[in-house]
Amino acid sequence: MAMACQTATANEALKIGFVGVTSGPAAAWGTSNVRSMQTRADWLNEQGGVTIGDTTYDIEIITFDDQKDPKRAIAGMEKMAQEGIHYVVGPNVDDGAAAVRPVAEKNDIIYFPYAFPKSLYTPPASNAVLGMIANYQSGPAIYTYLKENKGVKTVAFVAANESDPLSQRDGGVAAAEALGLKVVSSNITYQVDTTDFTPVITPAIKKRPDLLVLSGVAPANAPQLIRSARELGYQGIISTETAQDAQVLQEGAGNLANGFISVGGASTPEIASDTMREFVKRYTEKFGEYNDESNTKVYALEYIIETLKANPNALTNVEEFKKTIETFEVPNPYMKGDASLKYVGTTSFTQKRQLMVPLVVNVYQDGKFETLFIAEVD
Repeated sequence: MAMACQTATANEALKIGFVGVTSGPAAAWGTSNVRSMQTRADWLNEQGGVTIGDTTYDIEIITFDDQKDPKRAIAGMEKMAQEGIHYVVGPNVDDGAAAVRPVAEKNDIIYFPYAFPKSLYTPPASNAVLGMIANYQSGPAIYTYLKENKGVKTVAFVAANESDPLSQRDGGVAAAEALGLKVVSSNITYQVDTTDFTPVITPAIKKRPDLLVLSGVAPANAPQLIRSARELGYQGIISTETAQDAQVLQEGAGNLANGFISVGGASTPEIASDTMREFVKRYTEKFGEYNDESNTKVYALEYIIETLKANPNALTNVEEFKKTIETFEVPNPYMKGDASLKYVGTTSFTQKRQLMVPLVVNVYQDGKFETLFIAEVD
């Protein structure tokens, strides 16, 4: 007797890569990327996968820790190319994002850095898409708010002696001066392995600035700098244009970090949809904690998948992806109301090479972030 047996077949795998930092002082930046991608991928796979064209896929996240080293970032992007991956999230810093550009362009990879050099996103470059709000977009918004609402007139900048924070410092200085603020100090730097920040911060504090900007500060260094400034008696406002981790601030500076202003994740309780709340719940259950920055980092995978849905030819042809960017627009699942997912950046880059995510600026208070204000960029 012949027996017929029907065997369930698994969905095909759609591999999406991550190349970025998940270890060291800046680990929180890349870890929030990876965890956001993994949480959303698990959720979509649980629902049966993602249908693109006539095929349903399970999303598989392939990760590579570049340890904030440009050479390792190149190796990571080369690994993605070897695996036939065309869409990669990261890197998280300027040097890494610039270093991988030749590899990405040679191997038809679209990548989504969390890095700010305009040269990555302006012609003739076309393979990088900025995944967040840049410092030269958030800085002016923060300074304008503090000038108009807190009476800030003078500002000092302190930055790590690396190209990424130094670039952010220079952008911040230009933005502050354009707004009519007086820059009283902008040449103070420190090495990333510094353990005693009192000698670093003292010259800036002596200038008595209304605002102290920690340009491009890594999450692990922020509480140390804040603590040193406050213990030296500084009572002004401290801010940064980089995203931070509330738990790290609490553990490293405690209540001394109260009032610290930073760019937050792209969501607040006021604008979060049911889907965003479910994402936070799943993320927290999976990893035992939540990073506010993941409110921004959740968007990259969503944009990749939805753009591929809009044009299945882009699965293997990144030029089709680039064409789709121009007119792409779908509802934003993470925000209430009629918000959309669409590509922006024309004002900053003369082409659409940036994800449209809300600019949320936070203030740290008693162990958690509170929303200071919300804005948008074009």
